[in-house]
Amino acid sequence: MELNEFVQKFAGEFDETPVENFKPSTVFKDLDEWGSLTALSIISMIDEELDKRVTGEDLRKCKTIEDLFNLISNK
Repeated sequence: MELNEFVQKFAGEFDETPVENFKPSTVFKDLDEWGSLTALSIISMIDEELDKRVTGEDLRKCKTIEDLFNLISNK
C-alpha cells in the first residue's frame, strides 16, 4: 500500500473530520475527533487492510500519519 492510499483509509475511519484535513504530515492526535474509539478503529483497519498488528503503544510513538505508515511498513 502506498502512503496516499493509507492516508485515505486512515481518513475513512473518521466520521466528522473533512477528508481534506488528512495529509501525510497531519498530527492525528490533534484532530478533534481523535480518541480511544478512533484509535481502536485505526488499529482494526490496519489489521484488516494491511494484515499488520499495531498496539496502542505503537500509536503513542507516532506523531503524524506518515510516522504510523512508516512504522507499519517496517513491521
